[in-house]
Parts: sequence; C-alpha cells; structure tokens
Amino acid sequence: MPELPDLEIFSRNLEQHLNGKQLKEIVVKNSKKINVSAKELKLSLEDQKVAHISRSGKELYFEFENKAILSLHMMLKGELHLLKNEESPKHVIIEMYFKDGTRFLLTDFQGMAKVTLNPIPDGAPDALSKEVDQDFFKRIFASKKAAIKNVLLDQHVIRGIGNAYADEILWEAGISPFSSANKIPEEKLKDLAKAVRHVLKNAVEQILKTHPAIISGEIRGFLKIHTTKKTHSPAGVPILIVKTGARKTYYTEEQEIFN
Repeated sequence: MPELPDLEIFSRNLEQHLNGKQLKEIVVKNSKKINVSAKELKLSLEDQKVAHISRSGKELYFEFENKAILSLHMMLKGELHLLKNEESPKHVIIEMYFKDGTRFLLTDFQGMAKVTLNPIPDGAPDALSKEVDQDFFKRIFASKKAAIKNVLLDQHVIRGIGNAYADEILWEAGISPFSSANKIPEEKLKDLAKAVRHVLKNAVEQILKTHPAIISGEIRGFLKIHTTKKTHSPAGVPILIVKTGARKTYYTEEQEIFN
C-alpha cells in the first residue's frame, strides 16, 4: 500500500502534469467504491479545470476550479497511470480524459480503490501537520489502552501512517509496538512526535532521490527496520517479525516496552 511519503510525491508530480488542464470526460468503469453515481460525477467535474492536487492523509485530492474535490484512496493495490497513447491497462476504476489528450487512470485488480466526490473533512490531523506534537499524543493516548502501533494506524486518530512507517517511527522513537498507548511516559511522547516528522520527511527525501517522477507504486529500499532485505538494525540488533493476521510487525529489542 502506498503510504504518506509515496502519496506526497505522487501529488506533487500529478500537480505538475495536470494543474490547469481541462477535463473533457470522466468515465466510470467500476462504480462499487464510488460514493455518487457516474452521472453526478460527470456533471460535477466535466469541462472543469484542475486547480490543485494535494495529499490529505492517505488520499489524493483533485480540486477543480468550481471547488469540487475528487478524492482517490488507492487502498492496498491501487495504481495511477498517466498516458498519452491508446494503451489500455486492466482493472480500471475511473478514467479521466483531458482536452490536451492526456489520460489519467486509477486501476485496482482487487477493485477496492475508493473514489469520493466532495469528501467530508475528517477531524483527525494529518501526520505531518504541526498539530501532531508531544501534547497531541499525550491527549490522545491518555484514554487508549490499545497497543501503540494500533493507535498510530487508526486513521480516525492520525491520518497517513501505514504499517511500514509505523514500525520505522516506533523503532526510531525507541518504543515497542506492543506498548500500551496510555502507559507511554511523557518524555517518550516527545521522542515519538519527533520521530513521526523525521521518518516521514526523510522518506520523502529518499524517494525523491531515486524516483523523482514517480506517480504510483511504493519505494521501501531505504527503510531501516521494516524490510525483508535486512536482518539487523543499524546498531546490529536482530530484527524480529511478528505476524498478526495479514499484518507483519518488524521491531527489535532496542525498543522499550511500556505496559
């Protein structure tokens, strides 16, 4: 699944490619995960120019000149495509034709990618917002007995952090992913807030170095803990893996547990 750093770069690159372009036609190929009818989508967006493309949590926001917003959530296997030829990828969810001949597609072989017209704003802050600081975590964690990793992954608490980056953040902060959120001491909450910002911003920089034009996929080769390519942390401590359902947690004994 693309996570916040990937989507941050996707949004910047799509902004460069599509800003100011006029949408000629939007075609719905799979309406199961769209919150409105194909007719309403067409009436709202066709003939409108793209005013801005941004990221919010794990979603991409396409804002049009009439203030309509189209949100794309790629879920686990969604992919984005920019084309200027007759190539026809499989498993298309929506296809957007622009008047200059550009085609933009969202595909997903699982059919789970979500398309939302005018999404309702979520009260949870984006992981890179200034609001996400030590005081934020102190307030949010006070009543939560769940494992801290589960809380970080809850998009109704904080938006944008996925499985891989939760592991990276907790390793950098020195907190075990199995710690109870409400047991984390205040000094470690400061470390956590710093780790959230540093890990995510550093990931954006690392991806830009090797894949500056990317608009789809996920780049993970630089990760320190959540990777199958390494057996030990940078300090030489073995990386441990615990599988819960379909999710794997990567961690080391360098991380302190609080319960």
